[in-house]
Order: sequence, then C-alpha cells, then structure tokens
Amino acid sequence: MAEKSGKMKARLPRGFVDRTSDDIRVAEKMMATIRGVYELYGFEPVEQPMIEYTDALGKFLPDQDRPNEGVFSFQDDDDQWLSLRYDLTAPMARYVAENFEKLPKPYRSYRSGWVFRNEKPGPGRFRQFMQFDADTVGTPGVAADAEMTMMMADVMEALGIPRGQYVVRVNNRKVLDGLLEAIGLGGDENAGRRLTVLRAVDKLDKVGVQGVRDLLGKGRLDESGDFTKGAGLEEAAIGKVVAFIESGAADAARTTANLREVVAESPRGTEGVEELAQIAALAAAAGYDDGRIKIDPSIVRGLEYYTGPVYEIELLAEIPNEDGQIVRFGSVGGGGRYDGLVSRFRGEPVPATGFSMGVSRLITALKNLGKLDTSDVVAPVVVLVMDKDTESLGRYQKMVSALREAGIRAELYLGGAGMKAQLKYADRRGSPVAVIQGGDEREKGEVQLKDLIEGARMSAEIADNAEWRAARPAQVTVAEADLVAEVRKILAAQAEDRSRAG
Repeated sequence: MAEKSGKMKARLPRGFVDRTSDDIRVAEKMMATIRGVYELYGFEPVEQPMIEYTDALGKFLPDQDRPNEGVFSFQDDDDQWLSLRYDLTAPMARYVAENFEKLPKPYRSYRSGWVFRNEKPGPGRFRQFMQFDADTVGTPGVAADAEMTMMMADVMEALGIPRGQYVVRVNNRKVLDGLLEAIGLGGDENAGRRLTVLRAVDKLDKVGVQGVRDLLGKGRLDESGDFTKGAGLEEAAIGKVVAFIESGAADAARTTANLREVVAESPRGTEGVEELAQIAALAAAAGYDDGRIKIDPSIVRGLEYYTGPVYEIELLAEIPNEDGQIVRFGSVGGGGRYDGLVSRFRGEPVPATGFSMGVSRLITALKNLGKLDTSDVVAPVVVLVMDKDTESLGRYQKMVSALREAGIRAELYLGGAGMKAQLKYADRRGSPVAVIQGGDEREKGEVQLKDLIEGARMSAEIADNAEWRAARPAQVTVAEADLVAEVRKILAAQAEDRSRAG
C-alpha cells in the first residue's frame, strides 16, 4: 500500500506483533527454564519445518478440513497444497511416522516454535504465536499421561509459580464420549453436534454455567452482539451435561465415583473413568495429590484428535492484565492423548500423548507476576568517536576489542554525529558506560569514563548548573592501560546498586 507521496506505508498485518530485544530475552530465559525440566525428565529436542503438506494435517485442521479454513495455505509449483503449521503436534506425528523404524520407542521429544492460525485476531488472540511442546509416542498406558501432568506442574514451579497458584486439571475424552452417548449423540451421524457440545463445555471458564447452557441449547449472544449457534439439545440433555461438568469434587476418589454414576451405561465412558482413577493414583504415589493435579470433568480441549486423557494447566493467581485490571489468568497450556494421529500415516495403532505450553501467554502472566526479569542483561559500553582519522579510529577500535576480550559487551559508535548526540545515543541504548578520548586525553594516554547510570541518577538530584559543574557526577579520568579494570569497577558498582534496589 502506497501513501499519496508515493512512499510505501509501513504497517504490520493484523494479528501479528513485532518483538523487541526484551521480548526475545524474556522468552529465551523462560524457555531455557522449561527446557531444563523437559531434559530432566529425559526428553530430547527435535524440530520440524513450519510448512507441511496440507493433507498431512488432514481432518485435524482447527476449523474445517479444507485449505485456508483455520490455516494459512498456498499451492507450490506442482499444485500441491502446503500449509503453515497450526500447532507442533501434527508435524511431529508426520515426523515420527516418516522415521518410525529409526526412532526408539517410546519416543520422548520436545520442540518449540511458531505456529499460525488463520483466524480473526482480537485482544490477546494472535495469528502467530509460539508453543513449547513435549510428547511421548509409543506408550499405551496412562502412566505416560500421568507423567505429563507431573511435568507440567514441575514446569510451573521451576518458573517460580508456587503451589496453590496453579493447578493441572485432568479429564478424559472417553468419559466425555460416554456422556455424549448418554444424551443420544453417539454414532457418526452426530459427529458435528458432538463437537459443538464439546466446544460449549470447553468455554465454561469463559462464559460460566449459564453461557454453557445457552451454547448447548439454541445459542448464545455475547456482549459484543455476536451470536453463536448452539447444539440444539433438549432441556433434559442440557441438564445431564451441566450435571456432568459440575460433578467435580474436592478429592479424586469422590469425583471418579460421581463420574462412574453418570456414564455407568457406557463401557467407553467407564473405561475413561478408570483411567482417570489410575492417573490420580499415580499422581498421589508421586506426591502430586496436594492440589497440584486435580480430576476435573469440565476440561475438554478443543482439538478433535484427542482420544483419551486431556489436561490443562491453569494459573489461579489474580494477575494484573495489560490495562492494570486484576483478572483470573486461566489456562497457559494443555494437551492430551492422541492415539490416532501417528496411526493415520502408519495404518497401525501408535499411542501418543503430549502437551503444549503457550509461550506468549505464559510470558505475559510471568511478567505481570514479576517472575521474569532481564535487568541482569547489561547493554554495551559505547566507545565514542571524537576524531575520525584512521589512526584515531584504530585506537578506538583497540579499546572496543580490549573490552570484548574481557567479556564486556562493547560497541564503537558508527554514526556520524558529534559528542552530544553520541552520548544521547548511548543513553537511548541503555549503555552503562561511555568511553571518551579526545585529543587532550590521547596525548596524556588517558580516557574519560562516564558512568551513565549513576550520572542520570545524580543529575536528577542536583538542583542547579553550578552544583552540576562542581560535582561533575559519575565521570572519571583513568590511564588508557586501566580502561578494562575501571570499566569492570563501574559495572560491579551498578550491579550492586541493582541488587540493593531489587
């Protein structure tokens, strides 16, 4: 798009965001912590490309099984449909199927990366976002699911979120299938309505019980005026679904007992309840039955490929949002068992389970909780360029090299401005120290070191110019040979100030 002047207009596509250095650093810091937990559990890193053949995603597209509904798709020069991945699980399933004979089974892996959704963007809803997944392929028993829930809990604690401020909620799609059979929605002919019911239940934390009732019935009109068509259930069926999602109790034994009654006539539902009971027993044996892992019938998970246990991790702490309002943050990750996803490529049963952490959402929560801090990242020392002849530039470059060899971030000013503008540049960079050497200092073999952090603090406290000239805050002159040692002293003092302030 061009402006009237003929210049291109700089504009960001809706649903996408630019990332700053701080954004990248906090993400890397958080993911390093998550990676450490995954590695501790014996998972290994792997990576798949961002683009897959659309038919590899198949019927598991987020909304409908045709290109460009929920995903970004295009055709290559062979007229093959390609899509940007919408999650990390489907590409992983393709990778495992393609390399099945080479991989150890069970295959335990983790991966992080960008995923893309061709959806209407909105507040906190982006078309590109990052996920961090862990999966186990080749283990049919729910011990693998129980381990996933434990690992999710350990990730939260490694990130500094204490017990009582998060919970891993666990349900089972088999139990949900049993419920759907009980209200007359079994069989392939009811697949669409079943999905509508599951999506309604999945919105419990967002719309409340009455909102779920509306979505199970004729539909729901939200605050914006948008109407969502409902599942069209009769009142008796709606009552059974609501009773089901409200059957959770304070302890796992009581919850599973309630669920057994609800799905007593469904063998598949009963099987799911027994799997939940086993997960609860394994969590208890490992000491996670202290509120960290909880059986919760309201957990659904939206994607269709789940076939057994499903789980979500929810932050319980009240956290200020971007507008400063205190809100219940909700889910920051989840997953479940998907025994049919790898099997599509193999033609044989391949059990699998895994979960995904929503990196962007988790970063927002952690930053608002004060759990992510990048103040330990020190901006580079800036060596100012006072004289631009080759000999002087070589001398300045030597200073920069000496600082870098000592492990100190440093840069030579490469613009064309004078001293005042160079100092302004250093301030804008957040530089801790400016190194200055003009002709007079060069003749004496000296450099001036300006502590920009202390200088800014002191200048805010000094009343007038006379006092400023008398104090000459945070600026010292040292022998050029002592440059590295003196810069280290200033950086150490700044680090101590930050530590005291923190």
